[in-house]
Amino acid sequence: MSAQAYERFRPGYPAALFDTVLTYAGRPIRTALEIGAGTGKATRLFAGRGVAVTATEPDGAMLAELRRHVPAGVRTVRAAFEDLRPDERYGLVYAAAALHWTKPEGRWPRVAALLEPGGVFASFGGPVRLAAPAVEEAVRAARAPFLASDDIPSPDGTPPEQDMQWPGTELQRSEWFADVRQCVIERRETMTARDYVGLLSTVSAYLALPAADREEVYRRIMLVLPGTVEIAADITVHLARRRGEP
Repeated sequence: MSAQAYERFRPGYPAALFDTVLTYAGRPIRTALEIGAGTGKATRLFAGRGVAVTATEPDGAMLAELRRHVPAGVRTVRAAFEDLRPDERYGLVYAAAALHWTKPEGRWPRVAALLEPGGVFASFGGPVRLAAPAVEEAVRAARAPFLASDDIPSPDGTPPEQDMQWPGTELQRSEWFADVRQCVIERRETMTARDYVGLLSTVSAYLALPAADREEVYRRIMLVLPGTVEIAADITVHLARRRGEP
């Protein structure tokens, strides 16, 4: 996946997301560390509201793209989450559609070490769906010979029908966090069929296919799409507060 494709096709984040995090925090958020910032889609939202953001990202091309789009005051660090050193503590640590790339071993004590006591952790993201059921079904049939589903399975095996989803499930079990909450922010966008296929080119299920199969899937999907499509890209938000030292 190219950083340029990710920047062009992935939807941005609405102001309601920042407001949700701020309301939960119950106090001004002055500093934040972002895990796996990508091209800075979420970075722009938080930095644009006056938060001093440190954006971390292991991929150099993603980070270079991010620097082209974020305010000058954003600090950037090329590093995987596991390689960060907790030499500073933040009021907020957050991950935008990136937490599933981090290693589960030691994840929560590592997050806690980066947070001030009482600081907030936020994770948010969610799948992009076609809003029209008939179009969604046509796409499902088109990709079926190559890909049964483009969903990302829950990292901890939480069934999709359960009320609390991952990572809220892990946060509830962690001794480091309290007051775990989950909410959904509705997001709808309209895009051209070509841009929708471009969006699929950033989804890991498609990226895992052999190149020839991937191109054939995109071709078949284009054939069944109308000229423009409405997408449902609801954002599931998980919030938790860092406890004092256990």
